[in-house]
Amino acid sequence: MSRDWVRLGHAIETARDAKGMTQVALAEAANVSESTVQNLEAGKERVRQPPSVKKVEAALGWAPGSADAVLAGGEPTPLSTAPSSETPPVGDQAGLPLRIIQELSDGPLLDTTVLPLSGDSRMVIVVKGSTDASPEQIRRDLLAWAKAQSVLQDLDHDGDSSDSIN
Repeated sequence: MSRDWVRLGHAIETARDAKGMTQVALAEAANVSESTVQNLEAGKERVRQPPSVKKVEAALGWAPGSADAVLAGGEPTPLSTAPSSETPPVGDQAGLPLRIIQELSDGPLLDTTVLPLSGDSRMVIVVKGSTDASPEQIRRDLLAWAKAQSVLQDLDHDGDSSDSIN
């Protein structure tokens, strides 16, 4: 099955124009370079889909997988515009900031943990790896995370410490 990169480029440009965004503004919103946006809009043929496509997809307000749909000849699916006062269902990323959604969509998941803070508060940590990391790099990343996790777990979370922030 061939992928139509020119079609995706036109869809990105059309969506960007409809939002009144420049290439620079889209690049900033997606946290990618302007040349990345230019190359995507030019429809440059690629062997595989770069991680930047998911970032641009999110910045345009497209649902995850929309770029794949366009590459296959379909249309992008806009994210639902549910009122922000509603609590998102479990597993729904609609309540998260765009930069967090983008980070969660990039690279393989290496580990997660939830650390208690004070009262009912907690810290959720997601450890992501590089999409092209070798097994050795993943091993090094996991070792670094184990050290960081140990430090985080040793922090004083009861709020009685003189070092606590008021």
